Amino acid sequence: MSRIGKKPVTVPAGVTPTIDGKQLTVKGPKGTLKMPLRDEISYTLEDGGISVQPANDTKRARAFWGMQRTMVQNLITGVSDGFTKKLLINGVGYRAAAQGRNLKLQLGYSHDVNIDVPEGIEVKTPDNTTIEISGSDKQMVGQLAAEIRQWRKPEPYKGKGIKYDGEFIFRKEGKKK
Repeated sequence: MSRIGKKPVTVPAGVTPTIDGKQLTVKGPKGTLKMPLRDEISYTLEDGGISVQPANDTKRARAFWGMQRTMVQNLITGVSDGFTKKLLINGVGYRAAAQGRNLKLQLGYSHDVNIDVPEGIEVKTPDNTTIEISGSDKQMVGQLAAEIRQWRKPEPYKGKGIKYDGEFIFRKEGKKK
């Protein structure tokens, strides 16, 4: 039994979920998100929530149960509140600047790194060492943050690189004489 899957997903005011065929559509103040529905899981719209139950008693259906409930929860949270990831840049001369639908990074390479921001995602740079990525789709926000971090992962000796806000970087001691 899935402890997460048993709980129904509550739908806040201003959010309207609809199930049409094999697709769940959720509309809210931050936009519209869609998710394909799995055959192993049955989804029912109840008063004030969405219930997710396994359609049959197979191991595969039980395996998808909790994950599908979490994905429905992420859709509802995304269209009502949205998701945000914050990246911190540490290093001499490392800078970031948001320019419209483009993010320009100076990370010590011989060239600037230009990253195109996908539609539905918003990137802000409050200062030149902080990047804030926000949007309604949790997967897209996390994917863009991971792609930006990939350019300069934090290294353990000096701590230079791009890291998530709140991420702990294990520091190593350098050479001894």
